[in-house]
Amino acid sequence: MNLRQIRQKGVEALIHKLGPAGMVRFLQQFEQGEGDYSKERHQLLEKQTVTELIDKIHRRRESE
Repeated sequence: MNLRQIRQKGVEALIHKLGPAGMVRFLQQFEQGEGDYSKERHQLLEKQTVTELIDKIHRRRESE
């Protein structure tokens, strides 16, 4: 089997076991995102203390 055939068999197996929506959700786990997560995370969080982040988490949980 060539790579295209293997990929097709894999997709068919995933659809059979997980259904179309489950197959898509499974495959989305392996997509590469865009950007540089580490750099963006540091830019977003560098001005906040751990205590501020914890408070923010608590407030968000309380509002849900």
